[in-house]
Formats: sequence, C-alpha cells, structure tokens
Amino acid sequence: MNTSFSFIILTYNEEMHLPRLLNSIARLNAPVYILDSGSTDNTVAIGEQFGAEVLCNPFDNHPRQWHYALGCFDIKTPWIICLDADHVVTPELAEILLNFRDEDYSDTNGIYFNRKNFFKGQWIKHGGYYPFYLLKMFRYGHGFSDLNENMDHHFVVDGKTQLWKTGHLLEENLKENNISFWINKHNRYSDLLAHEEVERMQKIRWQTVKPRFWGAPDERTAWLKAIWWQLPRYVRPMIYFFYRFIIRLGFMDGKNGIIFHFLQGFWFRLVVDIKIEEIMVHARSTNRNWRIALTFAFKFVLLFALFYYFNLGMLSLTSHGGHYNAFIANHLNYIQGLRDVLINSTAWLLRGLGHTVLTNHHQLLVPGRSTLVLAYSCLGLGISSFLSAFALAYPAKLATRLWFMLVAIVTVQLLNVIRFALLALYWNSHTGSFIDHHTLFNIIIYIAIATAIYFWTKHYDVTKHTAKNRPVYL
Repeated sequence: MNTSFSFIILTYNEEMHLPRLLNSIARLNAPVYILDSGSTDNTVAIGEQFGAEVLCNPFDNHPRQWHYALGCFDIKTPWIICLDADHVVTPELAEILLNFRDEDYSDTNGIYFNRKNFFKGQWIKHGGYYPFYLLKMFRYGHGFSDLNENMDHHFVVDGKTQLWKTGHLLEENLKENNISFWINKHNRYSDLLAHEEVERMQKIRWQTVKPRFWGAPDERTAWLKAIWWQLPRYVRPMIYFFYRFIIRLGFMDGKNGIIFHFLQGFWFRLVVDIKIEEIMVHARSTNRNWRIALTFAFKFVLLFALFYYFNLGMLSLTSHGGHYNAFIANHLNYIQGLRDVLINSTAWLLRGLGHTVLTNHHQLLVPGRSTLVLAYSCLGLGISSFLSAFALAYPAKLATRLWFMLVAIVTVQLLNVIRFALLALYWNSHTGSFIDHHTLFNIIIYIAIATAIYFWTKHYDVTKHTAKNRPVYL
C-alpha cells in the first residue's frame, strides 16, 4: 500500500465516470476515500468494489463538501490528492506519482497539476485553458477548502508550492455531451456566483488568497478576479469573450471549442450579471418596503395619538367642569353634533319599525323598553381615530385613502346605530351577562375592520401603485 499519499474523491451519480478515474490510479496502490452526496445509481457500489472507503454527506456546495471531506476520513498518509469523479490521471502523471517520495518535497506543502479540459470530446487547448494549473495535492493538515468561494472552489495551503508541468490531469464530464445538462448545470452555478459577488459588494465575503499577478496560479487568479469585480456588468462578458476568443486564440479550437468559449466565456458570464442585477433590485425593493412599513407605522401611531387625544381634549373643553370653554362648546362641539346624529338616526330607525321614541341631547327612550344614555365611549370616536390614522398613514393615493376612510367611518356609525336600536329594544341592565354590550360591539367592529383592511390592502398593492416602485441599483 502506498504510504506517501491518499486520494479523496467527491461523487454524485458518477457510475459513468468513477471506474475511469479509479482505473487510472489503480497501479498507484494508494488509499482511496470517497465522499458521496447521496447517489442513486451504482456509484457507491463501484467505489466499494475498488476497495475505497465510502462515506455520505448531503451536498451544499463544492467548497463546503470539500471542507467536510478533509475532516471526515482518517487519513494516514502525509499527502492527499483531491479529485472530482470526472477527472482522469494520465499515465505520465501516474508515473510521476509512482516515483513520488515525501522526503524529496520536504520544503513543499502543495503541488499544482496541469489540467487538460475537454468539451464534447475535444480538448480545449486555447482561450487561456491550457496550460491550466490546479492545486490538487498537498500535505494533509496544511491545506483547506476556501469557504469564501461559493462555486469556483479551490484549496489553500500554507508554505511553498510547486507546479508539475509534465503529466496531466484530464477533466471530461461525459454528461456535458448533452448540452441541456451543461446549460442546467451552469444555470445553477450562475445562481451561486451571482450571490457570491453580491456578498463581496456588501463586504461580507472576501478573498482568502492574496491577489498577486506574479504569484502562484491561484494568486494570479485572485488578482484577475479582483479586476473582474471592478469592471462594469454587461460589458465585462464581451471583454472576456474577446480576450479568450481573439487574444488567446480560442477561435482555433474548432467548432466545439467555439461553442464552449461562447457559452462559458460569454453566455454564462452574462447570465451571472443579469442575476446580480435581479438580486440587487430585489434587495433594494425589500429595503424600500421595510422603509415604507416603518414610515407607515410611525405615521399611524403619531396620527392615532393625535386624533385620540384631540378628541379627549375636545371632550374636556365641551363638558362642564374642568377646562370647559363656552365658545367651543356652543360653536365647535363636533362631539355633541355626532351624538345628535346618532340619537336622531336611531330614533328614525325605531320609529320606522313602529316604536314610540323620545329623545334629548344625551338620551333615547323607548317607553316600556329601555333608556339609552349615549356617553362619550358609545360614540365610536376611538375606532374612528384608528381608521382615520390607518387610512391617512397608508402609502396609497390620497383620493383612495380618503374614500376608504369615509366609507369605513360611515359603516362603523351605521353599525353603531343598529346597536343602539337593538339595545333600546332588548337590553335589560338587570340581566347578568358574560360580556357587556360595549365589549361585544368592539369585537364585532374590530373583526369587520380587520377584514376590510385586509381586502383593501390586498386589492391596493403598494408595490404596484406607488410611484417609488422603480428599479434602483446599488
């Protein structure tokens, strides 16, 4: 058994690829560990047939899966090689690994493999895709998965690294020969990449690798990414495609190569930019909705307190004793005016039903029935204050708010009149009751109000009717 290095492989429904990879490393006689994501095909069985230790962990994204893989196996060798199931170790690379000795790399903690990438059976040689170095081998305990990446995962090691320019790691996902699979896969990747970039804009995600143009391959990639994030969206996919297709001779990769460079270098980047804009517009819309809600709540509380305590103040100024003011009581007393309207309306209703009714400015009497005294608490001014404050604070057109307020207050007072008529005919103050008529009326009214507000606000969608609902970009 090889005592210098072990292999860790990630899999998910890889019965098409896994035998190819395991056969390519079989003569190295190294321990193999497979972390599966819940395959439903023969992947696990194939791994076990080749003598690999197989564990399972639900998949979130590649960086997190690799982070889990590096900690869940009992690795005995000083070095590990981390591969995906669609990789193949060429005989030349296998020969280098066969002759690998830990003591020859005592000052090194990481090794980059030179990758050849294939699309629809064709090696993508140009467009910056070759040579292309991936950090795939490192000392166990000295490397980790970079969790600051969402999609474009890589490993980070402390200390010195080396590049193996000879020997190759082949990467060819045979499933991607079906273009629908490729598009669906990269559509998912674009979601991850778009959210990642937005989080970098918000300074909640950063680069782990130090950007350096003259550094190791991953450091140069970090340097290029830092520039990419500063380029204007929608323009940068065109710049990148021109760079790959013309400057880096991508057009020389033939028909399949041209398709690949267009899809991966332009289409995919454009989709990412579109999704970034969608995320930002949604975030700004959400923030705007929060501001609307907070503004509404503040206005509602302020207006309700103003109306409620204004009514109490007016009651104090128009009632004998305390702060009574004769001028206001005789000329501006809307509270008495409302009481008169309610008493007279109730009397009109009862007389229409054939009852004799006697009234004054505070009382209503139905002979042989009951006498009602309309105190301040019976007038519905608290409920009217609530409705007025809600309607005026709600972020809708003024005419719509005033119409809702008028209809709601009139409806409440009509219900009030019906209540007074029923009380005048049937209420007996000497009869015990679990709940008094004021409380019962308030329950009915507030249920009606809540129902009316629900349907009104649902019909009048603020996000569709406010002029502020326009895309605003970060």
